[in-house]
Amino acid sequence: MPRYFGLDPAAIPAGTANTAILLVNLGTPAAPTADAVADYLAQFLSDPRVIEAPRWLWWPILHGYILRTRPRHSAEAYARIWSDAGSPLLVYSEQLCAAMAAEVHQRSAGKVKVALTMTYGQPAARDTIESLLEQGIRRLLVLPLFPQHSATSSGAALDAVTRSLQHIRWQPEIRTVGDYHRDPGYLAALTGSVRTHWASNGRAQKLVLSFHGIPERYAAQGDPYPEQCRETARRLADVLGLADDELLVTFQSRLGRQPWLRPYTDEMLEQLAAQGVESLDVLCPGFAVDCLETLEEVSLRYRTTFLTSGGKQFHYIPALNATQAHVTALTDIAMRELAGWA
Repeated sequence: MPRYFGLDPAAIPAGTANTAILLVNLGTPAAPTADAVADYLAQFLSDPRVIEAPRWLWWPILHGYILRTRPRHSAEAYARIWSDAGSPLLVYSEQLCAAMAAEVHQRSAGKVKVALTMTYGQPAARDTIESLLEQGIRRLLVLPLFPQHSATSSGAALDAVTRSLQHIRWQPEIRTVGDYHRDPGYLAALTGSVRTHWASNGRAQKLVLSFHGIPERYAAQGDPYPEQCRETARRLADVLGLADDELLVTFQSRLGRQPWLRPYTDEMLEQLAAQGVESLDVLCPGFAVDCLETLEEVSLRYRTTFLTSGGKQFHYIPALNATQAHVTALTDIAMRELAGWA
């Protein structure tokens, strides 16, 4: 049954926050085990935003093959990066949320809260939103932690939020952030991260920007993601003063046999090593925080790919995570979107 949320205005103390920023990240298994990964993948890969295929065609593949074979291998990958504190994606997202909450509290004089939820897994959107409403929140700014918009990520995040609102009678006012791929603060945080890395480790021959891939078919149907990735890259190259042959855009994490956005990161690393490139810096600007795809796929597996193909030095530049520049950039974005509310 739909639930009714909201307090009698007379019962809400003066000065109580009625506005919240809801950060939404992708999600993570609850543990680095085959069973936990299977539960997570079943939810993730059942989303039509992620797999745009007829259910009658996709369901036998998902349940008859993928969920029988992939969880064990993915669990091994998660185990390689899992920490005592838990899943890196959740840990870093929570740190980012806490740091933003402190800055937003100061800027808004305590009138705006910050909360974190996931598109898949825990904390679930419905639970998080219901908790906020029970605290008297009536206005909600949804900020997906995906700088470049894709239906598979930002779109899925907004779907998770709107599905949750279907179960609520008194729905809050909603605003959303579609993307921030060319936001000056976000770009400044990225360039600052690269320059800090160069100051400590020296500058490699090339800087590779590895973005998560999507099927080419999705882009052909109007998904703005690839062009937004390339615009982020162009703006970074301009600020960093990199020539066309010093910065490369690639795409990682493909699934299945259909063509995904090219060039593929792993294949490009092999080609660069074969061409005599000895040193690489790799940055993943599409990931707000470090996760399986950056820590295991890029920093471990792709490092091995490059070095065993003849490369000499491979440096992964960490995601922005809860660095002050990132916190300030996202807070700036949120406060602009809250104009007239807070």
